Amino acid sequence: MVKNYYNHHRTMLNTEFKKKFDAEKDNFHKTAIKRDFLFFMKKMDSIENVALIGALLKVKNLEDLNRLQNKNTKLENPSEIAVNAEKTAEYPGGFNTLREEVAHLFYAEGVNSEVKTVKGVVAFIVEKDGSISNVQAQGDNFTFNRQAEIALYSIAEKFSPAAINGNPVRYRFRLPLTMTIE
Repeated sequence: MVKNYYNHHRTMLNTEFKKKFDAEKDNFHKTAIKRDFLFFMKKMDSIENVALIGALLKVKNLEDLNRLQNKNTKLENPSEIAVNAEKTAEYPGGFNTLREEVAHLFYAEGVNSEVKTVKGVVAFIVEKDGSISNVQAQGDNFTFNRQAEIALYSIAEKFSPAAINGNPVRYRFRLPLTMTIE
C-alpha cells in the first residue's frame, strides 16, 4: 500500500513537472525545472523510505503478535516449516529474477556504511499460499539489513509454494545479498 501510494504521487508530480517544463520557453529555466524535479524526487525517495521503514515495523510487530498468539494456542509449530521438500518454493522467473527484483526495490541511499562491500543473508518463510512472512536479514550492517527486509516485503509476485506429497507446505528460504557502495 505504501509503494502504491508513493508511486501514484510520483506519477502526479511527474505530470505536473512535465507540464511546467514543456510550457517553459527559456532553456535556462528548463534546466532549473529539471534540476528541481530531480532534487524533489530524491527527497521523495527518502520520505518514501521512512514510510517503508514504518510499514516494516508494523508488519514485524503484527507478525510478532501473531506468533505470540499462536504460541498461546499452539497453532504454529516451528517443525511445520519445511527445510527439505520434494518441490521447493520458487519465485516466478526463478532465483535470478528474484535477485533482480530485490535489487530494483533496494533503496541503496538508505544504507550507511564505512566499508565498500556490504553482505547479508535474508531468511524468510514462503507460506502455503506463496506469500512471504517473517523476513529477517542478518549481516554486519544494520541499515543494509533493514533495506533488504523492506525490499523483500515489497516484491510484487507470490512464490509457488513448496510441496510435500503434493500438498503445499511452509518453507524457509534464504537469499544471500551483496552490495558494493561506490
